[in-house]
Amino acid sequence: MKKILIINGHQYYPFAEGKLNNALIEKASTWLEEADYEIKFTASEKEYDVEEEMEKFLWADVVLLQTPLNWMGVTWSFKKYMDDVLTAGIMGKMSQGDGRTAENPKQNYGLGGLLKGKYMISVTANAPKEAFNNPEEKFFNGISEDDLMLPMHLNFKWFGLEPLETFFAYDVMKNPEVENDFVRFEKHIKEELIQKA
Repeated sequence: MKKILIINGHQYYPFAEGKLNNALIEKASTWLEEADYEIKFTASEKEYDVEEEMEKFLWADVVLLQTPLNWMGVTWSFKKYMDDVLTAGIMGKMSQGDGRTAENPKQNYGLGGLLKGKYMISVTANAPKEAFNNPEEKFFNGISEDDLMLPMHLNFKWFGLEPLETFFAYDVMKNPEVENDFVRFEKHIKEELIQKA
């Protein structure tokens, strides 16, 4: 039985209550349970115990981060979660510092991770798909979704986790296509996570 930690990185706002992120987590949980996954959950905006959260990372074969895109990154509650949990984890439980040694202080920065497994990032964004990978769209200037999420990819890499393909639900406030997002998400979870993790 594989083990997965699902983190809900949503932060409540009156105009963004988290319904879509919650629905995606519920759907993913159903498909993962059907595939015989054991699941643990965390919601970064709720209270958590740092030691318990580190144990969840050590326990998991896969980490799934479900988050809205918030000012071109993650929410402040998830950033706080990282500051609390991941910072505690670099002291030897989840990584050996920053990976460098006294004998070789100029090499292997960021490569001290002790975790074994994979991660997937799933994002709900108000940006349309057409805003990415297109140099004609001047705001992102041709960058990809994964370019935008690079800090999160580097955070997971720091601890030794390997990436699965990122999922994006686009234009979720201005021009939502929720039912289509659910169809794409099911395919993504089954093909990219269940089959490849």
